[in-house]
Amino acid sequence: MSLVEQHRGRALTESQREWLRVREHLQRHRYQLGQVAADLYPDTIRVGGTPLLSRPDWLPPEPIPLDAIDLAFTPDVPFTGLAGDDRATISLRPQRPDGSRYPTYSAAMAELASPAVFENRSTYRMQSAQLTGDRGRLVFGPGTYFDGIDLGEAAAHEYAAARIDGTSTPLRDAIGEPSDPERRPTNLAISALTIRHDQHSGDARFLVHWRDPAKVGHAGGLHQVLPVGIFQPSSDHPWNEHNDFSLWRCLVREFAEELLGQAELDGASGPIDYDNWPFAARMTDELHGGTIRAYCVGIGVDPLTLATDLLSVVVIDAPVFDDIFDGLVDRNAEGQLVRIRVTSLDRLPGVPFVESEVKRLTRREPMQAAGAAVVATAWRYREQLLY
Repeated sequence: MSLVEQHRGRALTESQREWLRVREHLQRHRYQLGQVAADLYPDTIRVGGTPLLSRPDWLPPEPIPLDAIDLAFTPDVPFTGLAGDDRATISLRPQRPDGSRYPTYSAAMAELASPAVFENRSTYRMQSAQLTGDRGRLVFGPGTYFDGIDLGEAAAHEYAAARIDGTSTPLRDAIGEPSDPERRPTNLAISALTIRHDQHSGDARFLVHWRDPAKVGHAGGLHQVLPVGIFQPSSDHPWNEHNDFSLWRCLVREFAEELLGQAELDGASGPIDYDNWPFAARMTDELHGGTIRAYCVGIGVDPLTLATDLLSVVVIDAPVFDDIFDGLVDRNAEGQLVRIRVTSLDRLPGVPFVESEVKRLTRREPMQAAGAAVVATAWRYREQLLY
């Protein structure tokens, strides 16, 4: 059923109908649109031969431990870039029956094409990043999830319309350089390539996720590594802002939710006690003991949606993975796990980390740009990662 048909019996304006028509085209052709959108930026670095865009100071010369990245939070630094109600977004905010326009692209999505998971939560908005020194450094201010939707997803919609009708792209033109966090609100997602590594046999498997477009507001219908999550507090309660300001803690919450199907912890009654949460404590102990190893291999920007991802690789020794993720789920709130069996008796999770599968996923399958980039980059550094 088309998006317009889902509103059968409701009086839609022509503007709303056109918006729905383009939105549906965007959803159906995300992968192809993302591939060609990269050509809009011929002078911008691409990560690992994929469409993901980056810049020199976002790409370390080799994988760096996640805990070698220093974080700073500067809530008092004002943001002066584009906002979701900027004049450049007018054509992307359809008119309602009363003649008014939706105030933002996310408001139009919420009423006309809302996915199952669509909540405007607080985020840590990236202000700057440097990953090429002795230690990495990321600086953040306060933001919201819909900040990214209102400009990034709107820019994707605008580009889809341009490909259909040859219209102009005033929003994308106003944004300019996609890797400039001063031009637009830049939420940072952490895309983690999880590798189960058997050091005795040498077998390595990585986890891949298909994102259900009915459940997610971003990158629906595409494959992605997992876990993936926006870097944000567990909830909007003020005590979480400081307590959750950790790349590792964000990842741990996503591991629990996406791999084990656990309910999302929201810190509503007080800060999450990560030291006494058994799952988090075990993950952190294994990290400190070296049986789990977490790295950053760069930051990149999706050329279609302008979504910005920290590319992470988490390598887990097979016995530890099998114990911690004994209850690994095939489906979660955002989609389903992909399993590739080497033989009929193969019961191991994920996809073999071998050249043929890496090339298939990164070059021929509809995979989100960040996912393809982190898989390709991890393959390049496989000898360092799988020691």
